[in-house]
Amino acid sequence: MTVSKSAAAMGAAPSAVADGHGPRRSVLFFAFAFAVIADPVSSVAYAIEAALRALHGDLALLLPTMSLVIGLVVVVTVNYWQLVRRFPKGGGAAAAAGRAFGARWTFLPIGALVVDFVLTIGISIAAAASAVIALFPGLAPLRIPMALLLLVVVAGLTWFGHGGRLLFAFMTVAFVIISVAVLILGFTSPHTTGHAAPSADPGRSAMLAIVLAFPVAMALATGIEAPSTAIAQLGQLDDTHRRRFGRGTLALLVVIVGGLTLALTALAVQLHIGIPGTDSTQIADIAHAAAGPGWLYSAFQLTSSLLLLAAASSSFQAGPGLLKALSGTPERPGVLPPVLGRVNRHHTPYWSVVVYLAAAALIIVAAAGQEQELVLFYAVAVFVSFLVGLVAMARFARREDKTALAWVNALAAVAVAFTLAVNLLRGWPMLSLVATLLIAAGLYLRWTRAGRPTGIEDVEARAEAA
Repeated sequence: MTVSKSAAAMGAAPSAVADGHGPRRSVLFFAFAFAVIADPVSSVAYAIEAALRALHGDLALLLPTMSLVIGLVVVVTVNYWQLVRRFPKGGGAAAAAGRAFGARWTFLPIGALVVDFVLTIGISIAAAASAVIALFPGLAPLRIPMALLLLVVVAGLTWFGHGGRLLFAFMTVAFVIISVAVLILGFTSPHTTGHAAPSADPGRSAMLAIVLAFPVAMALATGIEAPSTAIAQLGQLDDTHRRRFGRGTLALLVVIVGGLTLALTALAVQLHIGIPGTDSTQIADIAHAAAGPGWLYSAFQLTSSLLLLAAASSSFQAGPGLLKALSGTPERPGVLPPVLGRVNRHHTPYWSVVVYLAAAALIIVAAAGQEQELVLFYAVAVFVSFLVGLVAMARFARREDKTALAWVNALAAVAVAFTLAVNLLRGWPMLSLVATLLIAAGLYLRWTRAGRPTGIEDVEARAEAA
């Protein structure tokens, strides 16, 4: 859920960027920001449908539910706005936890990120396969083999390092542009409308239904932490400019993800697009109803599938990079076996890539290639990281006698904890929490046996900077 060394790939001279040359710095910001937000933007492809399924198809409650989701996304983003200010060299929730509560607490957000990276790869690949099947329904019987093939291809491209990562920015922009075109056509002159009833169950408590449904759609929040860690890649910038890049990216993330989500949700309600059939997705049905079966619909499906593959590739870079950082260097003792840090000539930790490939393949097969099965597990691990970060920032605010800010962070932590609890009450998502805790505990034990090497709080920043 992070990006490559965008600045280095663009060939930006450190002095030129740091000294504030506008055009070059603007290009760098474009490359950085739109590549970083590829993951949360891609989540639009399945988060709205996840909410509708949790609402049992009740379209009348879909827009209030997604509005609540966007509200919580804003709350979490405000926390990462603070994290970027405090840690301009990167580090995210891991750095905050380590410095607020001690080094041992660093492993909880790290464990959450490891699980989140695996789930991001699995759900993005499965959703990309679903987008292709919606365009070519005849491929439906090949869903699992196609998803595994896409997984292997994306993992294979990781072998060549960060060379093609700037394409993520253009994929994100392409998807946004095509989506805006679909939205305009859908609101002004739609091709057709669906047949879903406005309310599937008007007799039940609307508030309770929304409260129980919105945590599932919080998959939309994954990737919010990326700017706070990815700024570590911007070594040619000073702290002030890294803060501006990180905060600017967070603001752009909220505007684009929030705008697209609410607009597509409103269009789904207006066109009566309900729960899709077996071989389609809701977002595909929205685009088809708005634009018809022509080139715009095909372009929408193509750009959404490519963006989802870009999100998977991003986690294939960030996840193994984190394992590599945890394996240490000759100068710095590691927590994980050195084999996970071995790299090829493109600086790719290939054995770590294999670990993520195997884990993602396992969950794709277990979910029969259905991204909606995986969404239920998705928002658990990353919300553990959100919660730790919020509590850490509340503690910093209390230490500095910033009472109002401490209350804001504390209330946000309560909202995040509630979301996490509701998701866990569904039963199966508990597996994500168990995996997070086991990984965190295992890393802590290995860290203890290694003599508790210093600097573990900065492992995320080192993973990005490397």
